[in-house]
Amino acid sequence: MSEEDYTDDELEMLRRRRMAEMQRSAVDEQRRAQAHQQVERQKQSILRQILTPEARQRLTNIRMVKPEFAEEIEMQLIQLAQQGRLQNPVTDEQLKKTLMQLQSQRKDIKIRRA
Repeated sequence: MSEEDYTDDELEMLRRRRMAEMQRSAVDEQRRAQAHQQVERQKQSILRQILTPEARQRLTNIRMVKPEFAEEIEMQLIQLAQQGRLQNPVTDEQLKKTLMQLQSQRKDIKIRRA
């Protein structure tokens, strides 16, 4: 069916439906973005409580180079803090030691193909 086969009223109705779909999609995307921002704010708030400013700066520097690794570290630190297994606040030296341990664990994994 081509556009010529539709009446003006039908075309207007189709346009309105499409516009409504686009608006719903935009609202859904905005809600997802707001939820993500809220989670990020909560995460940053927890990190401010459990890390010294120097340790937070180190984590920020890592995020610029390896964002996925920084995200992994942040989630592990938050989980440890929530479980009560973390001395607050974590200093830069303690964070460096933890990072070295995590990095050595990552290097131990080897995959061989036959």
